[in-house]
Amino acid sequence: MNASHPAGAVNEEVNAVIRLSVFYPRTEGATFDIDYYVNKHIPMACRMWGLTEVEVDQGIRGPYVAASHFLFESAEALQAAMSADSTAMSADLTNYTTITPVMQISEILTSSPG
Repeated sequence: MNASHPAGAVNEEVNAVIRLSVFYPRTEGATFDIDYYVNKHIPMACRMWGLTEVEVDQGIRGPYVAASHFLFESAEALQAAMSADSTAMSADLTNYTTITPVMQISEILTSSPG
């Protein structure tokens, strides 16, 4: 048993254990095109990183106008994705927002009981 994961806390059916979250903070005067983000930028990121699933949140109330959550099978898979040439993705940022994104990498410790 791994001491950082209490017995029963990790659902064995969850394949991804690392989450990359990208948050777009509400910023006065900033722009964010959610349609472009969902229909163009996110598919580009998924193709580049070899992912098939991502969750995108559109903020209703709170500090962020949007957030996306990418799941990776391991820290090594995330590192490989981050090592890829991201020039196209970085250049695409100006096509949908003037907000500087904030990234967080998390280890998923629990999942919903099922």
